[in-house]
Amino acid sequence: MKLKYLNVLVLGLILVSCGGGSDNGGGPDPDPDPDPVAAPSAATLVFPDNNTECNEGVVVSDTQSRVTFQWNASQNTDSYEINIKNLNTNNTSKSNSATNSADITIERGVPYEWFVVSKATGTTETASSPTWKFYNQGPGIENYAPFPAEAISPGRGATIEVADPLSLEWTGSDVDNDLTEFDVYFGTEADPSTLVETTAESTSEVTISSGQTYYWRIISRDSQGNTSQSEIFEFRVE
Repeated sequence: MKLKYLNVLVLGLILVSCGGGSDNGGGPDPDPDPDPVAAPSAATLVFPDNNTECNEGVVVSDTQSRVTFQWNASQNTDSYEINIKNLNTNNTSKSNSATNSADITIERGVPYEWFVVSKATGTTETASSPTWKFYNQGPGIENYAPFPAEAISPGRGATIEVADPLSLEWTGSDVDNDLTEFDVYFGTEADPSTLVETTAESTSEVTISSGQTYYWRIISRDSQGNTSQSEIFEFRVE
């Protein structure tokens, strides 16, 4: 009798352990992983327009005005981050919007650049619009200084092979379309003070050596004598 009882007990344990019991009560399998969230698309900027004077907005004070930044809505996007940079001070600010516009207070008579980052809930992927520049209208300004020049080649922070000579390339723009010339400063000091040349072109040839880090900046000048200074660009030679 003991042996028979033992066999029944063992058989019962096997049935319990293999009897198909499940956490969901024997129901269907849980839903599979949801489809991944689609990455947002880049927005298309609308206003303030690129390389223009922004003469719209509400004057807040002698030094500030409130401007409505606008862009076209982008696909798969839940919110937008508006990035604005004061090109005189290089200070940046960020604002967020759930729509395709934002009212932002900025300085008058100052050059800015801006771009928009598209974001979507459920994904860390983002998309950035192109970057546009504009001058916010200021009191009594009849002719605006050029926008600060931007480096094309070598790119900021680039590492390049030695070349003799090396051609520095940049781009410049001006609301009044009266750019006349550029002063090119270049050297191995972090704040280059050696004037290489003054040129009406947007390129300049310089001599470089292997193993050195070089710095350069451009001062842009228009027909009215207004000037602007670029950031200091840096590159290293292998």
